[in-house]
Amino acid sequence: MSRDRQLHLGAFMRPVGIHTAWWRYPGGYPDANFNFEHLAQFARRLEAAKFDAFFMADHLAVMNMPMAALRRSATVTSFDPLTLLPALAALTARIGLIATASTTYNEPYHVARKFASLEHISKGRAGWNLVTSGNPDEALNFGRDAHLDHAVRYARAREFYDVVTGLWDSWADDAFLMDPESGLFFDSSKMHVLDHRGEFLTVKGPLNIARPVQGWPVIVQAGASEAGKQIAAETAEMVFGASPTLEAAQAYYADVKGRMPALGRDPDHLKILPGALVILGETEAEAQAKRARLDDLVHPDSGLANLSVRLGVDASGFDLDAPLPEIPETNASKTSQAQILDYARRTGATVRDLARKVGAYAGLHFVGTPAQVADRMEEWLEGRGCDGFNVMFPFVPQGLDDVVDTLVPELQRRGLFRRDYTGTTLRDHLGLPRPPNRFFAAGLPERA
Repeated sequence: MSRDRQLHLGAFMRPVGIHTAWWRYPGGYPDANFNFEHLAQFARRLEAAKFDAFFMADHLAVMNMPMAALRRSATVTSFDPLTLLPALAALTARIGLIATASTTYNEPYHVARKFASLEHISKGRAGWNLVTSGNPDEALNFGRDAHLDHAVRYARAREFYDVVTGLWDSWADDAFLMDPESGLFFDSSKMHVLDHRGEFLTVKGPLNIARPVQGWPVIVQAGASEAGKQIAAETAEMVFGASPTLEAAQAYYADVKGRMPALGRDPDHLKILPGALVILGETEAEAQAKRARLDDLVHPDSGLANLSVRLGVDASGFDLDAPLPEIPETNASKTSQAQILDYARRTGATVRDLARKVGAYAGLHFVGTPAQVADRMEEWLEGRGCDGFNVMFPFVPQGLDDVVDTLVPELQRRGLFRRDYTGTTLRDHLGLPRPPNRFFAAGLPERA
């Protein structure tokens, strides 16, 4: 069956299971976050299923939660994404490789060079997830007593993006002659010195690596605050969405894409992929039983701790059987806090209810048979709530295998997902144009 629109599928792989208790599920791999052989196996399986991308989040500190809960968290140890993904690039050939790199606690030259390197190692499969860091403990690891204010973080991130992309454009596509006869390695007229001096950053350049294969790695963003939506409309080519309902997703989709024409951008050049936990069974009852078993493995210590992280305030002293009290605005993630507050208002949930829900997984989830989940995904795609999903797995390897072996074939049968890759780069997979070099009009032909 031919479709005008098909789903894009990313795999959210850090943590390899999004549910708090994923590492405790029977038959799973408790060490999967920090086991290269397992991660390589997952990448190959996802590539065989023709996923668009393997997506690595990152944190520059252990999570800011009480030790009673922290000691039960599998996210305290994992590989640095920009060390792991080049290794996976050597073991795969087509799947995109997306890594998070913070604009708050990195320097633009480092980010530009590392992603350009991943681009050349992978032959054009890199994506940069641009974040501003929401964990206050990260500030303590980088010489600060507290985070920069939310507005300042986003203003710095916007300038950071300009510098990184400017560094990627340091060289024309055809700058490197490597001509033994003339003895010229590069054409000096095709090298640009950025010499950026801005409000937050001063960077001379040029970058000491050739222009990325895709022109730029795909730019990914995940914020849903007003500042986050604006920077997405201005810069992003993929958004990791967090809408919990189709109605909220449709509003977000229309809002962000609706900002783009006034900015001179084509809305089709931004793909919005909400994160979705997918739990499958041969019957709906079997899938729900898997979810219930997983939720039962959440330790009570984890519930209140996760609620505290999401709210940005210490919830340990709240009355468990009362509604959520008034929560002050904090310097933590506004998106995360807003989701919890919205759910509490809509449902009247008690603090105990919220702790259990957040301690398990509180975001968008599809639980059912492959056909039922495919129905939901199709509804979201056709209803303009998304362009696809960043699939999150309940546990590994079985949860990932269920998606690859049962859901993907069902989506392919309906014509909702590709049966094979039609290109070689992440931009090819997502249908994104290759950005022209802002400093050099000549060069290799621009790919649509």
